[in-house]
Amino acid sequence: MTTRRLGNNGPLFTRIGMGTWAIGGSDWKYGWGSQDDGDSVAVIHEALDLGINWIDTAAAYGLGHSEEVVGRAVAGRRDKIFLATKCGRKWTPDGSIVSVLDAASVRSELEASLRRLKTEWIDLYQVHWPDPDPQIEEAWEEIAKAVKEGKVRWAGVSNFSSAQMKRIQALHPITSLQPPYSMLRRDVEKEILPFCGENGIGVICYSPLQMGILSGAFSPERAASLAGDDLRSRNPYFAEPGLSRNLALVEKLRPIARRNGRSVGELALAWVLRRPEVTAAIVGGRRPGQAKDLAGAADWHLSREDAAEIEKALAEREAAA
Repeated sequence: MTTRRLGNNGPLFTRIGMGTWAIGGSDWKYGWGSQDDGDSVAVIHEALDLGINWIDTAAAYGLGHSEEVVGRAVAGRRDKIFLATKCGRKWTPDGSIVSVLDAASVRSELEASLRRLKTEWIDLYQVHWPDPDPQIEEAWEEIAKAVKEGKVRWAGVSNFSSAQMKRIQALHPITSLQPPYSMLRRDVEKEILPFCGENGIGVICYSPLQMGILSGAFSPERAASLAGDDLRSRNPYFAEPGLSRNLALVEKLRPIARRNGRSVGELALAWVLRRPEVTAAIVGGRRPGQAKDLAGAADWHLSREDAAEIEKALAEREAAA
């Protein structure tokens, strides 16, 4: 599988990484519904067997459960893969999520993640959200200390603006940014992607399939049947009037994918990866077979004609809105 260097001095990442938000399970506010841990381990193994060399998780996913499952899945393979996780989102005894970025909290989160992942180091440690904003420098300096200690190899951020990255980049190099980016969410194109390109900051995009609506597997019936503990049941991309516009877009993408012998999901991924600033994209998986269905996008370069047809379809969706 094709690889690209993460930032100026980071590791070589495969262009698709394994995301583990959904495998955190349903027992928290931002869950994707019930999840079988055996399936989670199996799809992670499938991704690694396909050549994917990095896994992205976060302490908050499932209130620690996602990290525990990842730790179980990578046992015996730790030296061959890169682990990325995040800090800054803690939870209270009642399961509420709170934002904390003071140095002591970042350090305690790091130690807890190391225990759950059953590892002595984390390859990429990221600030999950720049919240509270006044504490981002303090958090970043603590992560820089962990890099010097060898507990963290590279430091990154997630959901930061270019202004926030400017504030911390003089304190310690920013290896990567993790922003949301998909056909349906393009705001990073204007300022953030160019900033990363100019400053040698790698970009690993999350939700390139917009939580699955761009996978080609959704219908109005499936959207309506989402369980109440699946956060997508409360997401506007899966409700009217946006749902109909999104599914209409998918139908316009199908012929493009079909003539290339690909799926709509692979097309949506290849579209995200077309940007020169983008190092890689995160693809979530919950069952065996899902990683295999999307891994081919890593080596697919969209033709000029296909890219133009996609832009036309996106413009028509915007006009309909």
